[in-house]
Amino acid sequence: MFIYFLLLCSMIICVFVKSKKGLHMLQQNLYNENNRYLRWLMKNKNQWFALDLVAILLAIFGFKRGYNQPKLVTIVCFLMIAIYCLTAYVLNRKQKSEQHKKPLVITARIKRLMITIAILYLIPMFIGYQLFDHKQSVWICILIISIMVSLQYLVVYLANLINHPVERCVYHYYESKAKRKLHSMERLKIIGITGSYGKTSSKNILSDILNIKYIARPTPKNLNTYYGLMITINNHLDKFDEIFIAEMGAYVKGEIKGLCKLVHPQYGILTTIGTAHLETFGSEQNIVEGKFELIESLPSDGIGVLNADDPKQVSYPLQNDCKIIWIGIDNPKADVRASNIECNNKGTSFDVTFKKDGKKHRFETKLLGKHNVYNILAALALGYEFGITIPELKQAVKMVRPVEHRLELKKLGSFYQIDDAYNSNPVGAKSALDVLGMMPGLKVVVTPGMIELGEKEEEYNRQFGEEIASVADRVILIGEKRTKPIYQGLKNKNYDEKNIIVMNDVRDAYPLIGGLQDPNGVYALFENDLPDTYNE
Repeated sequence: MFIYFLLLCSMIICVFVKSKKGLHMLQQNLYNENNRYLRWLMKNKNQWFALDLVAILLAIFGFKRGYNQPKLVTIVCFLMIAIYCLTAYVLNRKQKSEQHKKPLVITARIKRLMITIAILYLIPMFIGYQLFDHKQSVWICILIISIMVSLQYLVVYLANLINHPVERCVYHYYESKAKRKLHSMERLKIIGITGSYGKTSSKNILSDILNIKYIARPTPKNLNTYYGLMITINNHLDKFDEIFIAEMGAYVKGEIKGLCKLVHPQYGILTTIGTAHLETFGSEQNIVEGKFELIESLPSDGIGVLNADDPKQVSYPLQNDCKIIWIGIDNPKADVRASNIECNNKGTSFDVTFKKDGKKHRFETKLLGKHNVYNILAALALGYEFGITIPELKQAVKMVRPVEHRLELKKLGSFYQIDDAYNSNPVGAKSALDVLGMMPGLKVVVTPGMIELGEKEEEYNRQFGEEIASVADRVILIGEKRTKPIYQGLKNKNYDEKNIIVMNDVRDAYPLIGGLQDPNGVYALFENDLPDTYNE
């Protein structure tokens, strides 16, 4: 019996390691919202091990021969122990080596899923034990567990399905609690921010600027889903807060409208509209209409801030009579307009003209990039409406903190890193290259390419490669398979292949860049950092 105990322990260890990975991916993929977890399973067929099949075959052999060949069955047990220990070891090593943008968070929901997974294992084992005699029951349990271990990522999915009714009850409880809390804060100003790109940057910039006069509470980190907003309202929003800034993310049309029904914003900012999450939205028109759900949900006495340089926003037939403030750089008709933009390794400076007073005011910020100027303009537009003076706005803009991993300038040893690692997109990538192009010295681009762009992903990455060719002196591509379109784009522009290096791990790029030298300095743009769901 001791050998069976060892086998059971090895199987439990393997289940634990696989469950940890499966739950991590389930959490990252929003608990299979829009079938994201199932798509991860389909895209990551390397998660299935041939050793699992061998273990199942050994379990079948043990079940059939358990009566009359005890010595042979003992050998089978040892082989299965070896398989499960090896599988757990390899998986654990692999998980530790992977770059986790967000680690697994052991929330109450994850704990409930763990309990359900445990029950899913216990039920068939109990049935098998009741239906067969002693030796058969042991091996039928081993066979059942071996099959479930091989399908562990599907077991995680099944547990999520089973828990769905419970999670809906929990969801409705916290939803009602959040609505009651917002209803009790009658004087609270609520600002919604959405768009394809730049939501988090815009939110943080707006918060920093408004906090010079008001107590503004932004949604923390990337809590921009319905659950995220409920968590923010219930756990973070304080009775002393005067402004609530709600970042709103969406993967399909209608989600923004649902978020607006929860928080009822009186003000709305629409950042750049592009092709992010085209795969889940289905079409560019759906993206535009989905983002404009924020502006169309505003009350008639509300204020929307739109970008006069974005053709998609200018041409949209808005079905709302609320006040609209247009910001811009290129469009001279913008209500709040920036001009004379200058960028260097200290930050960005620019002039701002408010149509109401017609004067130019010089602003300075530590932030980099034209798109950050747009974000600042949106914040200035609302700040001006809220009665913050020009000197206060200047001071606030100068104090705005760089957002982590979004064109964040860092001095790393002998080179400057422009860290734009968080979720790349065509517009953001082009802006990042523009920033790199403004810098002196040797210019390096490090990237694995762009993701979640649907059918146009290859086309956009090839175009990205062509754009890189006109800026970078060196190119480091992360992941040979995924970066083939970028490589092709570089070749289309006759880029010197000697200056292209392909690696499988971004960490190997740091010592290589550290060895480069230039009298005017070395600047390395790290554009995008693929999450765990896209590891090659």
